[in-house]
Amino acid sequence: MTATQGVIVPLASREAADAGRFGPKAANLARLGQAGLPIPGGFCVDARAYRMQVAALGLEETARSVSSTDMVTARRAALAMKLGLMDQPIMPQALEPLLEAWRAMVAATGALTVVRSSALVEDRFGSSFAGQFDSYLGLETEAEFVTAVRSCWAALWSTRVLRYMATHDASPADTAMAILVQPLVSARVAGGGLSHTADGDMVLNATWGLGSSIAQGEVVPERIVLTRDGAVRSNGAGRRFNRIACVHGKRGAPRALFSEPCLDDDQAAELGQLLRKTEDVMAMPVEIEWAQDDAGFKLLQARPLHLEPAHVPDEIWLRHPGLHGQPAGVGWGTGRACVVSCECELSRVVPGDILVTKVAGPALGQMLSRVAGVVAELGGSTSHLASLARERGIPMVLGVLDATQRIPDGAQVAVDGVAGVVRWTR
Repeated sequence: MTATQGVIVPLASREAADAGRFGPKAANLARLGQAGLPIPGGFCVDARAYRMQVAALGLEETARSVSSTDMVTARRAALAMKLGLMDQPIMPQALEPLLEAWRAMVAATGALTVVRSSALVEDRFGSSFAGQFDSYLGLETEAEFVTAVRSCWAALWSTRVLRYMATHDASPADTAMAILVQPLVSARVAGGGLSHTADGDMVLNATWGLGSSIAQGEVVPERIVLTRDGAVRSNGAGRRFNRIACVHGKRGAPRALFSEPCLDDDQAAELGQLLRKTEDVMAMPVEIEWAQDDAGFKLLQARPLHLEPAHVPDEIWLRHPGLHGQPAGVGWGTGRACVVSCECELSRVVPGDILVTKVAGPALGQMLSRVAGVVAELGGSTSHLASLARERGIPMVLGVLDATQRIPDGAQVAVDGVAGVVRWTR
C-alpha cells in the first residue's frame, strides 16, 4: 500500500465517521448519513494528505516556528506556511486520486462542487471555529477545485485562525486540515437550527437561496420557534438589507421584508424532526445547517450547542427602553455603547464596551475577547458569530432593527443574550 492510499473515502463509508482522520465536521455528517438522515453525497480527504503535503514542501520546521515567542519569527513562519500551501502544486501522489474522485463525483451528479474545511480541531464543544475556516461553493473547473483544496489547507494558517487558536491555547502546528468535497445543493431555502433554547424550545432560521448569508450575518433570517414536539410556536419574518462595502463610501439599498415565509408549518415541523434526530445521533444539544432543494431537506453540518439559563434582570432595567432581536442564547452584560457603522471604526471599541453595529459577520470574532456584549442590525441566532459568542459566553442580540440609530453612542446598555432584548439608559 502506498502512503496516499486510503486518504480519500466516500462520505457514506464507515471510515468517514473517524473524526481523528477527517475532522468532526465531516465525521458528524457521516454519522448522520449512516443513521439514515438526508445529507449530500461526496467524499472526504484525510488530514494525512495535508500532513504529506507539508512534508513534501519541507515546511515541517516552519510550522513549528509559528509558536516562537519572537513575534517576527512567528509571523514570517505563518506567512511562509500560507504561501507554500497556496502557491506550490499538490504532490502528484495525492493530486491524482483527488482528481479521480472529483471527476467521478461530477460525472455522477452533474452538480457544481463544494469544498469545505474539516479541521481536526473544529466543531467541538467550546471550540467550534465557526466561520474561521474557508468553504468554496459553486466550483466548476478542475483548476478551481484544486485551488480550493490548497486554500482550505492554507486557511489553517490565516491570521484570524491564529488569533482564535491563541484564545484556546492551541497551535496549528499541532493539528491538521481534512477536507469535505460535496455536490452543491441547489437550495431554494436554507438556514440553521438550534435543538434547544433556554425555554426548552427549538429554533429554526431560514432564508431564500443559499444559507451563506445567514452564516455571514448579512440578513435577518426568518425565525421559527418550535416546541419539542414540532408544533410551531411563533414565526418571525426575515428582513434583508443589501449593503455594499464600507458605509462611508457607498449607500445601502432600502430594507425590504421577504415577500412570503420561507417554510410553511408542515415543512418547519419536518425540519424540527430532523433536528431532534440529529440531537439523538450526537447525544447532545446541537446546532445545524440545512438546505432544501427540489428533493427535500438535506443536513449540511452539525456541531455541539452551548446554551445558558435565562438571567433575571434587575427591575430597574425593565423601566428603560428596549429593543428586541434574535438572541445568541447566552449571557447578560452591561457596558458603554460603542456604535460603529462598519469594521473600519472598530478601533474605537475599548474593553468592556457593548459593540452596536450593522453586520454581525465572523470577522467580528476577534472583538469578542474585548467586549461585554454585541448588538447588531443584521444576523440571526444560527449565524457563525452567534456560535462564537455562545462558546465564549458573550451576550449577543442580532437582527435589531435600526439599532445603530436608536441606541445612543456612549449610553449605558444591558444586553440579554438569552431573551434577545437590549435596553439602555437615557
